[in-house]
Amino acid sequence: MGTITFLLVLSALVFFHELGHFSVARFLGVKVYDFSIGFGPKLFTKEFMGTKWSLSLFPLGGYVKMKGQEDLAPTKTNNDKDSYNRLTPLQRIFILVAGPGANFVLAFILYFIIAVSDHQVLSATVGKVMPNSPAAKAGLMKNDKIIKINDKQIVSWNDLGKVIKSTNQMLYITVKRDNKIKTLVMKAKLTDTQNMFKEHVKRKLIGIRPAPVAITVSYGFLDGLNNAYEQTAQASKMIFKGVQKLISGVVPSSEVGGVISIGKVISDASANGLLATLLIAALLSVNLGVLNLLPIPALDGGHIIFNLYEMITKRKPSDKVLIQLTIMGWIILLGLMILGVYNDINRFF
Repeated sequence: MGTITFLLVLSALVFFHELGHFSVARFLGVKVYDFSIGFGPKLFTKEFMGTKWSLSLFPLGGYVKMKGQEDLAPTKTNNDKDSYNRLTPLQRIFILVAGPGANFVLAFILYFIIAVSDHQVLSATVGKVMPNSPAAKAGLMKNDKIIKINDKQIVSWNDLGKVIKSTNQMLYITVKRDNKIKTLVMKAKLTDTQNMFKEHVKRKLIGIRPAPVAITVSYGFLDGLNNAYEQTAQASKMIFKGVQKLISGVVPSSEVGGVISIGKVISDASANGLLATLLIAALLSVNLGVLNLLPIPALDGGHIIFNLYEMITKRKPSDKVLIQLTIMGWIILLGLMILGVYNDINRFF
């Protein structure tokens, strides 16, 4: 069952990505020959709207083949009126951005569905108070349930963290303790801690840790939209930073995962229900969108760079440079794929 879920989720993410390219290309009058989910021999093909829609044997990806665009022969051109080559650089960029953009939109939709559904989050219940911390000095105690900070209502532990991070003034924290309401006053302290990349950073903290208590929440329509936007933006920022830290060496190459890791994450999520699967799908959709925007030739980001160059200089890159950079791009991608599989084998076998 986990394998089937993995294939369905991955195929859906690829489908939306390629649908973004397809939709804008057709809107701009470009002929699209093929729309394939997967690579290799075709298992199913149906022609519709002048395009062959296919499901191929190896479902780890997909492609849209447009008239005039040849990834394997980047110098090949076609000057027909319905060709990709006849578009302006800006129009081509619209087509290229539409794929990753569709993944961000899909993630937003999935996060919205989760937000308006009954789902569990970590409650704002204190599990531990650090000695000599602002919380300890103010009298905050284990099992206190934080319900309000200043004029902000607190529902989840995430709400608590956001308010503390964004507030520079004194914190008037209202807690529920033994069915009684108390208000404690404290000021967050800039504290040395570690971020998710294990870097030493300073962060405003009051010195508490959460209790392992989950609560069920759901948002209304407008709050759900806002939550979906925040989740999509936060996931995008996290993945961009992760790539940056990987390139700079902060994150070791051994942390790079491949298709086996993705399959395991999706399989584990599916065992925890539909909402957990949607949450992982949303994060993977953002991941797919971000990674495709990287300025690597053979990815959408690489093609965008080529078109930006043409917009600025009013000329296309030379055939020699185009071929060399495209080959380099494919080498980088294949290298990352091999590294991911190698790490997966060491991690799980």
